[in-house]
Amino acid sequence: MSIISVSVCKVQQASVNFERGLRMDPFFHRHRKEKVVVIMGATGSGKSKLAIDLATQFAPAEIINSDKMQVYQGLDITTNKVTEQECLGVPHHLLGVADPDLDFTAGDFIRHASSAVDSIVDRHCLPIIAGGSNSYIEALVNHHAEFQTRLEFCFLWVDVSLPVLHSFLSDRVDRMVEAGLVEEVRQMFDPYADYTKGVRKAIGVPELDQFLRAESSSTTDERRKKKLLEAAIGRLKMNNCRLASRQLLKIHRLHGLWKRNMHRLDATEAFMMRNKGEESTESWENQVVKKSRRIVHKFLYEESHIPPAVSSKPVMNVPPRPPPSSLVAMATATH
Repeated sequence: MSIISVSVCKVQQASVNFERGLRMDPFFHRHRKEKVVVIMGATGSGKSKLAIDLATQFAPAEIINSDKMQVYQGLDITTNKVTEQECLGVPHHLLGVADPDLDFTAGDFIRHASSAVDSIVDRHCLPIIAGGSNSYIEALVNHHAEFQTRLEFCFLWVDVSLPVLHSFLSDRVDRMVEAGLVEEVRQMFDPYADYTKGVRKAIGVPELDQFLRAESSSTTDERRKKKLLEAAIGRLKMNNCRLASRQLLKIHRLHGLWKRNMHRLDATEAFMMRNKGEESTESWENQVVKKSRRIVHKFLYEESHIPPAVSSKPVMNVPPRPPPSSLVAMATATH
């Protein structure tokens, strides 16, 4: 059993800015089932950013992390955890709380996430589950009978064209290295560590092993160390892209199971602009944030409670692109 400590981002009541005319009767009193929003997507697609935005708009709301690596203590840069400043006062659960040397299983996630959902609902808040570990979400939703009987889910899928996402992920690795990724992994380096357990499974740790071993050896010259570091960063980029491909392949499969309640939000344009160094805020707001707000409004409230500005423009559930053969091939590659 994993050891868990309680840790959330600093709580600060977020302001609410709903469209004019929307009745704010608590949705949890007007429905037979409690409502839960789930945000899915490949690594780097902006799930955490969207979750925080929705949490501030539909306050009071709290976020439950469903990322396998972000659940562990430590390696905040390497696992790309949101900072306290980025949380904007929204409470986060299962973020940086598990013992880094022990495995946190799907069973552990079901137990702790269920407890978090119960606690959030009891406080009359909206639970928002966000993270890239789709196996955790699938286990919680499909294999937990109690959840199916008392909860209703709305799935938001933040999708980005793979070539565009891969370019972003490559640049993100460079930014993470500049932010101190290598030093962070160096501080916890153990030549006898087990890379199949705990937080050391995170992409960025096994890749740096050969470099860190050479760095600690007095017989390795600086040129050799530089080449090993460059190779490690290259593997880190490649493995992030492979992870994104595997995650997207699984999302396509889950879409077949949850199609009625799963909404695809295409963020490709915003990421293309960002990759080119252009301002992408407006595109992200229009293509992802505004659409997701309308979807969640409709999910939480009966049609009679949706203001004309929203109900006059029904949300379209955009059909996903079928997974290309190249995605299937890349997703089968090993770490």
